[in-house]
Amino acid sequence: MASATPLLPRLLSSCVAVANNAGKVVRDVLKQGDLQIVQKEHAKDLQTEADRAAQRYIVSSLASHFPNITLIGEEDDELKGGEVTALASIEPINVTCPQHLANLTEKQVVVWVDPLDGTSEYTQGLLDHVTVLIGIAAGGKTVAGVIHQPYYNYQTSGAELGRTVWGVVGEAGKGEIGGLTVLPPPSGCVVATTRSHASQTVNDAVTSCNPTEVLRVGGAGHKVLLLLDGHAHAYVFASPGCKKWDTCAPEAVLVAAGGTLTDIKGDPILYHKDVEHRNSTGVLATAPGLDHLEFLNKIPNSVKNNLQK
Repeated sequence: MASATPLLPRLLSSCVAVANNAGKVVRDVLKQGDLQIVQKEHAKDLQTEADRAAQRYIVSSLASHFPNITLIGEEDDELKGGEVTALASIEPINVTCPQHLANLTEKQVVVWVDPLDGTSEYTQGLLDHVTVLIGIAAGGKTVAGVIHQPYYNYQTSGAELGRTVWGVVGEAGKGEIGGLTVLPPPSGCVVATTRSHASQTVNDAVTSCNPTEVLRVGGAGHKVLLLLDGHAHAYVFASPGCKKWDTCAPEAVLVAAGGTLTDIKGDPILYHKDVEHRNSTGVLATAPGLDHLEFLNKIPNSVKNNLQK
């Protein structure tokens, strides 16, 4: 890739290649059969060798090619020592850099990494819930992201395994997306929410949307893809249970496709390097073409007041 190319397309192209290879790492660990599971903050917050190895690979690769970016990963004790993606193997993505980001420098960029989103589901064999997330932020806002599904098509005999979806947010919001064709949501009102962090507040928020169906699934990346693949209208999570590396990449992809992602109060989620990692006021995301404010207004104040920054 020529050095005259702006930073963002070069960085995004690298993130796509790195995410693809990290997906292979995730599959290899499962195939070997020794997940080496450890518990982090609580019994449902797990880490496996796949989390650790994938993060080492992602961070080592991006730091090698872009030494001045800030990298923040979920597994913060696994930042160095991984194999590196060869620069020559990275295929440039055909994407237009938004004009306001044409002069972006490495020191202005924060990359948020979740090497294995949906770890609990990964350990339980719910492999379609698993994603690799790499989000790119500048000026405190998400500007681009990559969602890789290592096990996409894993239950379809003869189909190509894995899928990578990327998005670049335009200057006025909607931008460019690659890797999937956005489909409209189904009839009714289908809400995606957590399968492992349910609470009264979470349930009250979901119920307030008057859903005809509730999809209780794992992984923020997976839930956002349900919105883009035409399986759900909204992703509702009124809990401080997810963090910036869970939402940076999915938000970029969703917004690039014409959707919206905010906290449960309708405020933007910020991604500068010094921000608190936890999304303490939850997540509300809506599919492209839907009225985000309509869903936001359905969330009762009692739910919103239960979540404080």
